Amino acid sequence: MSEAKSPQSTVDVRTMTAVIAPRYGTGSVLRTEVVDRPNPRPGEVLVRVRAAAVCQGDAHLLTGTPYLLRLGFGLRRPKDPIIGHDLAGEVVAVGREVTGFRRGDEVFGSVNSGAFAEYVCVAEQRLALVPTGLSIEEAAALPDSGMTALQGLRDAGQLRAGQRVLVNGASGGVGTAAIQLAKALGAEVTAVCSTRHIELLRALGADHVIDYTTDDFTAGEQRYDVLLDLIGNRSLRDSRRILTAKGVFVSSAGAPGGNWAGPVVWMGKVLLANLFVSQKIGVLLMRPQRADLEFLAGLAADGRFRPLIEKRYPLAEAATAVQHIIDGHAQGKTVLVG
Repeated sequence: MSEAKSPQSTVDVRTMTAVIAPRYGTGSVLRTEVVDRPNPRPGEVLVRVRAAAVCQGDAHLLTGTPYLLRLGFGLRRPKDPIIGHDLAGEVVAVGREVTGFRRGDEVFGSVNSGAFAEYVCVAEQRLALVPTGLSIEEAAALPDSGMTALQGLRDAGQLRAGQRVLVNGASGGVGTAAIQLAKALGAEVTAVCSTRHIELLRALGADHVIDYTTDDFTAGEQRYDVLLDLIGNRSLRDSRRILTAKGVFVSSAGAPGGNWAGPVVWMGKVLLANLFVSQKIGVLLMRPQRADLEFLAGLAADGRFRPLIEKRYPLAEAATAVQHIIDGHAQGKTVLVG
């Protein structure tokens, strides 16, 4: 992802450029360093990263908030200092037992960490081939947002053709993906956003758009079969009121609840409420899997889904890109490009 010449991209080179988070903080703590290049283990693919998308999870891991997550990711500093989840690039080597990819394939997928670097090792089952008609940058923007939206609507929400779905927080990466995927699944889509995003969401296919700065989406008379909540800014009572009797509420809110416990308290309320109401109420925890990547790739190849990219930055400006996500109100995805 740097401007290095051909020796940097050969299989023999032992080092690479990577974006390092030496401690928790804002985007300003990130720095670029030369580090050892990883080698693929059995079942892994070594990818030359050509584009990497910044997702909300990257912001949480960089800031170390909610603080509870530090129990698993490092108490004083990130356990894995090279951040980044979503990527697209070229296969340069494969480990033993890999059967689905070969050197030279263009692939996209996700890792737990390490995507903001020139090279990264990815488990074979978390990769798919870049579909025809999708740029490498768009492919990098697809995994986290696309799989979250897909699993929230199709799997957790059980969304079917002809149903009504409302997406709360529709202008971000997951929300813009959810609008397109809901339309591809045959649903009638209502999107909730601020004023500046209205025309964009209509262009993406939203049948109705509610401007939350002027209207309360929980106060209308319309009832929805599925509510995909990406914000967590309304009470369960308010959200349930606009669902049908057998409607489904799916929460994929980032971290309502503050810097300490984050979404844990909210998730507990959601799961507890599900025991006492007729509607289905649940929390979405996205699981990366190859089958979903391939499903999304198929929709992209057919022209029914295309990740929306708001901003592009070179790898050297990763700090600015991540800070843009930390600051909030992004429109679609932010991508680091080589």
